[in-house]
Amino acid sequence: MASRDVHVLLNEKEILKYDLEIKALIQDITEFTGPQSKLTEINADVKKCFHYLRLRIQDLEQMAMEQDKESDKLGLINQVEGHKKQMLSNQTAWRKANLASKLSIDKMEKHALLNGADDAVRQRKMTKEGLAQTTSDITENLMSISRMMAQQVQQSEDTITTLATSSRTVQETNDEFRTMTGTIQLGRKLITKYNRRELTDKLLIFLALALFLATVLYILKKRLFPFL
Repeated sequence: MASRDVHVLLNEKEILKYDLEIKALIQDITEFTGPQSKLTEINADVKKCFHYLRLRIQDLEQMAMEQDKESDKLGLINQVEGHKKQMLSNQTAWRKANLASKLSIDKMEKHALLNGADDAVRQRKMTKEGLAQTTSDITENLMSISRMMAQQVQQSEDTITTLATSSRTVQETNDEFRTMTGTIQLGRKLITKYNRRELTDKLLIFLALALFLATVLYILKKRLFPFL
């Protein structure tokens, strides 16, 4: 199969694909009941498919003009004309589907308005009961809020009392620490003074011992060596 024939087959396949997609979307529009925004999205998809379909038909027409054999050329031209007619038929069906969908949506909107009017009548009948219930609920909510606020105030007072007690405890502990610090410093001074006194006593004892030994040696010298 020639490369040109392959391109023709691929193009025909693309044309068939977009034609089927357009038909499916038109069917969706025909059965569509709302909302309008969704219908707008579907129509945008249809326009996109028509755009690509038109391009593929133009490509096929260009391929027909490039055929070497007259019979092949005429055959492709006939296919192009058939695709164009089918596209026009799809466009007509598209417009009819949109019209039918619009009528259906309008009908549903009217029905909704009528139902809304009935709902409004029923709503007015229930207004007094609803207002009474709403007033009762609001009163209950206000009483609940008042109780919660009273509890919060009590909790705040308890918290303040606890903080005041804790502050006094901290102050008393601080005073005790200061007293202990003074006592420690006094004890340190007494220990230092005692250590100094002990050193002085040791020195005096040493001097007295030295003097005693000197006296003993002097006496022994005089008795043992009287002529020295």
